[in-house]
Amino acid sequence: MTIRRTLLAIARVVADEAERNEDFRECMEKALSLKPARPAGKSNVNVVPRKGGRRKPAVFDPVELARKDEDILQSRLMTLRLDQLLDIVAQYGMDPGKLVMKWKKPGRIIDRIVEISLSRAKKGDAFRGD
Repeated sequence: MTIRRTLLAIARVVADEAERNEDFRECMEKALSLKPARPAGKSNVNVVPRKGGRRKPAVFDPVELARKDEDILQSRLMTLRLDQLLDIVAQYGMDPGKLVMKWKKPGRIIDRIVEISLSRAKKGDAFRGD
């Protein structure tokens, strides 16, 4: 028997058992990270899996505001909380060196957002006409 046939036979046995046996299916889903483990002592509880490392969507697009006016961008950023500033940094990929997300001073983060937003807003201007 070839390795291909052996692996297919094992896969069929596992799939058949998962269809027949709910506990086995749940163990396989847990092992394959398809479904979160259910809490001990509770059955049929719908547990929403946490999407690790995901941040909330950004409040606004800083590059779009930078195209309009730097002062407007600066003033809008000043009204945001630290976590909202970090959401912008994360969503728009403004932390290539993986340092900004560790900063705790909003002013420093705002400066980086403004710097990168202006750079991106002006990108390609040399090729544009008046």
